[in-house]
Amino acid sequence: MRLVIPWIAGAFCGERFFSCSTELIWGILAFGFLFALSFILYFLERYSLRWCFGVVIAALCFTGGWLGITCQFQQTIYTFPQGEVVYRVLITDTPQAKERTYLCRTLLKEHCDSVGIHPIDRNAILYLKRDSAAAQLKTGDELLVSARISPPANNKNFDEFDYARYLMRKGICGTGYVVSGKWSILSSGGHSLYLSLPPDATDNHYLKTSMLYLRNIANSYREKIISLYRELGFNGDELAILSALTIGDKTELSESIRESYSVAGASHILALSGLHIGLLYTLLFFILQPVAKRGNAGRCLRSLFLIVLLWAFAFFTGFSPSVIRSVAMFSILALADMFGRQSFSLNTLAATAWLMLLCNPAWLFDVGFQLSFVAVTSILLIQQPIYHLFTIKGGIGKYVWGLMSVSIAAQLGTAPLVIFYFSRFSTHFLLTNLVVIPLVTIILYVAVFMLLLTPISWIQTYVAEGVKKLLEILNLFVRWVEQLPYSSIDGIWLYQLEVLGIYVSLFLLFYYYMNRRYKKLITCLSFILLLAVCHVAMSWIDRPQSSLVFYNVRGCPAVHCIGSDGYSWINYADTLPDKQLLKRAVTNYWNHHHLLPPKEITTDYKTATFSRRQQILSWQGCRICMVTDNRWRNNSTVSVLYTIDYLYLCKGYDGHLEELTRLFVPGCIILDASLSEYRKNRLEDECKQSGLRFISLSEEGSVCFLL
Repeated sequence: MRLVIPWIAGAFCGERFFSCSTELIWGILAFGFLFALSFILYFLERYSLRWCFGVVIAALCFTGGWLGITCQFQQTIYTFPQGEVVYRVLITDTPQAKERTYLCRTLLKEHCDSVGIHPIDRNAILYLKRDSAAAQLKTGDELLVSARISPPANNKNFDEFDYARYLMRKGICGTGYVVSGKWSILSSGGHSLYLSLPPDATDNHYLKTSMLYLRNIANSYREKIISLYRELGFNGDELAILSALTIGDKTELSESIRESYSVAGASHILALSGLHIGLLYTLLFFILQPVAKRGNAGRCLRSLFLIVLLWAFAFFTGFSPSVIRSVAMFSILALADMFGRQSFSLNTLAATAWLMLLCNPAWLFDVGFQLSFVAVTSILLIQQPIYHLFTIKGGIGKYVWGLMSVSIAAQLGTAPLVIFYFSRFSTHFLLTNLVVIPLVTIILYVAVFMLLLTPISWIQTYVAEGVKKLLEILNLFVRWVEQLPYSSIDGIWLYQLEVLGIYVSLFLLFYYYMNRRYKKLITCLSFILLLAVCHVAMSWIDRPQSSLVFYNVRGCPAVHCIGSDGYSWINYADTLPDKQLLKRAVTNYWNHHHLLPPKEITTDYKTATFSRRQQILSWQGCRICMVTDNRWRNNSTVSVLYTIDYLYLCKGYDGHLEELTRLFVPGCIILDASLSEYRKNRLEDECKQSGLRFISLSEEGSVCFLL
């Protein structure tokens, strides 16, 4: 535990301060120096220098974490050629259907230009226009595409999800869009992967190719199981939930069912994690019990079978971080059973975390990884104290209270992270888990039995009907909990510092519970008071202020008029705005500044403080003209009509800036992201020629003007 904490701190700092400079060289030198120093101090065997040895080891772990994340991020740095070029790519995962495109995770093998062929060997995401040809693509297909690929970039909206950083953590170095007719298939299905390798292929090429080949095998088996589910009559939400529970496939999950499980506090069952692996471990342990009765050799054989089967299941489900964590933990438990020991502890958990971060340091920033480890840590630390708060008599009562204590411990531990990432707290989580966990256990066991009955189809059909009924009951219960009053508290905002403070407070409370000393209680309460004061101070700093905000959302031009009381009006420039796209981009900003749900305006509107008429807004003495069509073209006037503070140019206006300056005296020109690249560049040139101040949202990101 004392070693993994500085390692995590190093990885966190390395990610936060990563740059493409020579810091990798300095990291290697520092790691080598600290390793040599720790080696010398260890063999000196002087008790007086023990603290020096501890400090050096902590520094060594910190440097190791920093170096690991830096090496991984260096692999995502690549300078792509300007403009459209031809790439040879390999699809590495099942294409995901989006509204207008197919998202394909690919391996860029090489690109061709007038000079020659240049190897790349980097991961990228390509968006292929949705058509009948793209719908036939699958994992292992090798394509020749003509596209412009560039490094991931954010829209620079306030408090928006850092998508570019997210892709970097996933090892993605670029993104690109491929139109229809600009790609062709070279080979299909990955059957010629090894044949396509060049003679000078490196070990890294062979490793990636082998992993892809194995992934193809796993994907093919998952697709066969999903096809079997469809043949047995599963469809809709039942098929989606069953696929997620058994094989970790979440492609069939709709937004509505995801939202229902999230509000009810049951979203953790949709992602394969410790619960599912624990149930599988228990089932396999029971099945292999006769083998263990044959002495020490039988017990060793059972442990080996358990480890092999668990890791086979992890491979089958795609090696997600939560599955790897859980399988590693239960593998250690199986090894402990082999030697007649029980080794499920914090040190075991820390060792598992360190091994995972050694393999992939970026897993530290995976939300599922964080929630999994925090949940298990909370259960190990506070489940027993919670369980012993009440004395329950009777077997059923003990079982129910035991289940509730586990749920309470896990929820207490993960609540700060859940609120921080999702701005939501499910209030009925105890009720949900009391029903959902036993029901999911039954569904998993019956589903496994159903799959084993594949050779006996007529019996399998009857069992499938039972599984369908159980899934219907599960979904009905979750939706019922969702409809309960105050099922969730939404729009909560927590600062990163507050999350750390809450965990420190929980630790101090636990420490007081274990020691029961008055000084410990005073320390704990003082820290909680300090945390509350900090929260009030930061909330006051981020209080709503009278302002105008222009967002960088290409599909939804809008002007947001915000009042100091938290009320606001969001004016859509488009008659059919993509509201969901805008809300996904700016909801965090609204929560951060404690704004009430804004009033949506699409037509003329007037209040005592705000008005909109003919696309001209008046707010706090400020005038904004939204130019979304050609109504102002070819108009002339003897004198200036309006003095406009902000002239907001959006897609739909085809004229020149000169036509608008005859009618308006603009203080600032706002160029929306909906404008094409050609139109944006032309309007920028006109602004420069006229000496007008302008802001391009696609380049600058969201802008806020305080009034």
